[in-house]
Amino acid sequence: MSYVTRFAPSPTGPLHLGHAYSAILAHDKARAAHGRFLLRFEDTDLERSKPEYVAQTIDDLTWLGLTWDEEPLFQSEHLTVYNQYLEDLSARGLTYPCKCSRKDIAAALAAPQEGVPHHLYPQTCKSRALTERGPKDALRLHMDRACDAIEGQNLWFDELGPSHKGRYSLDRTALLRDVGDIVVGRKDIDTAAYFMASAIDDVRQGITDVVRGEDLFEFTQVQVLLLHLLGFQAPKYDHHTLIRDENGKRLAKRDDARALSKFRAEGASPNDIRQLVGLS
Repeated sequence: MSYVTRFAPSPTGPLHLGHAYSAILAHDKARAAHGRFLLRFEDTDLERSKPEYVAQTIDDLTWLGLTWDEEPLFQSEHLTVYNQYLEDLSARGLTYPCKCSRKDIAAALAAPQEGVPHHLYPQTCKSRALTERGPKDALRLHMDRACDAIEGQNLWFDELGPSHKGRYSLDRTALLRDVGDIVVGRKDIDTAAYFMASAIDDVRQGITDVVRGEDLFEFTQVQVLLLHLLGFQAPKYDHHTLIRDENGKRLAKRDDARALSKFRAEGASPNDIRQLVGLS
């Protein structure tokens, strides 16, 4: 199978050096393998995603000399697709509605239930039926039932990145202990949470190798679980090291001082950016 990877930013701010590193690395891996490089905008956050950031991202990537092999995919144009997959999980009894606010969850975590890890969702709404779902309720994955659904299957994923390289099996104990009943359907709009939509699109776009930052490594086992629940095989994963500031903190979109647009305005060249991120 030909190598296919992607760069999938959320257009909620300008690209910074960390984005440049991830995009260049994925692009170069695809070109070295004579494969394909795709661009996807994960813009399901309709309030924060802005067309000006889409335009700026395309301009920055083009300036870096990167090219992609299909028209960019916009997740906001495929919300009904993600909803269909959510409905599939719900029809199998694998989700439940949650009306808890962040304040409610914080209060419940301050007085934890016996047997529920204190850092996970406290399962306040776990007994609610789908028929009780209100217009502002989120959908949570019933992790116990999800694990029951894959019981007896030897499921795993391959990790190629330098910090976690190896083969990882899905572990029921770890999923219940470390992940818990995550949100798979957002309450602000009727669609899947971004990490579920991202996993679905990796399959829909034929991605063979997911190249992304190692800060997302912990999301991988739950994405692989969701893919198997939906009848898909997971791609390979390649979590790269992060570009950090002088204090060792990973860059975020609030780090405007490291925005590519500022480096460009100061006269930097694409090769200068490659050198800054160690990919020259």
